[in-house]
Amino acid sequence: MSALDTPDKAPSRLGGLIAATDWSLVTLVVGAIVLWFVPVNMGRYGTYVLSLWLVMAVAAMGLNLILGYAGLKALCQAAFLGIGAYATALLTKAGVPWVAAFGLSGLLCFVVGILIGFPALRVRAHYLGFVTLAFATVVWLVMRNEQWLTGGTFGLSNIPRPAILGWKTDGALAFHRFVVGVTLILALGLWWLVKSPWGRAFLALRENPVRAASLGVDTRLYTLMAFAIGSAYGGFAGALYAPLVEFIDPSPFSLGASFFLVLMVICGGAGFMMGPFVGALLAVALPEWLRFTGGLYLLIFAATVLVLLILCPGGILGLGEKAIAWMRRRL
Repeated sequence: MSALDTPDKAPSRLGGLIAATDWSLVTLVVGAIVLWFVPVNMGRYGTYVLSLWLVMAVAAMGLNLILGYAGLKALCQAAFLGIGAYATALLTKAGVPWVAAFGLSGLLCFVVGILIGFPALRVRAHYLGFVTLAFATVVWLVMRNEQWLTGGTFGLSNIPRPAILGWKTDGALAFHRFVVGVTLILALGLWWLVKSPWGRAFLALRENPVRAASLGVDTRLYTLMAFAIGSAYGGFAGALYAPLVEFIDPSPFSLGASFFLVLMVICGGAGFMMGPFVGALLAVALPEWLRFTGGLYLLIFAATVLVLLILCPGGILGLGEKAIAWMRRRL
């Protein structure tokens, strides 16, 4: 009998339960419960910022699937955010129920994501980034110049908020709780996908596409699906963004917004389930907290992000994982 088999060294039942617990799932559920009640006394603007954080986290979740799990360089997530926002705005203003507009926006981005994924079958790394960057540029130009469809620089206003089964979300708190519920459903769906064999195939694609193909992984299929599903999440985020702000124009969906979403994924921790939430919180909430500094808040925010990228290239959660591993070795 080895030392590890003796009763005093055997792991406790509680310790085994803690080790087996999926803390990302627990965090998602507990976080949703907390966010449901937190904004009660935060005021209209504070509630709006929390809702905006969750919407950006949904868009970043899709990009995390593409970049963090599948390892594909994509710089066009803001374009899908814009496609979903404009599609939802146009459909709901035409009288289509929000639920149908939500599904159609995600489906549209899913199909476009498959089409954009085809170049990924031929090019890799930075070249793929250039292809997606060109696509994002084209989408933004269409939003800006096709005034008959998008309203051009004047945008689209009076976007209605959802009313589902008699539940109206016109108020800031009601809509925030609606966003919390939708975000939880989307996050649980992505959690299930990542934990499934598809998730393991995405990770194999990220680590070594040639070795993954030699093991029987259909790299063409999973490359297309990574782009398509990640793009659909961008569309879902846009479907939430449009009624949140109730007015959209091309400026929030520019090339800078795509880089901002990449920043959220990297700073939060690419390949971590909770990474998009941490990165989006940093990108959305930190500038608001720094507004007391006056005109210096953007400079302080940029310096903070730069320090984070230098000190923890694996993101905040990557740094936390290393710290936990270090403490376990010491104990």
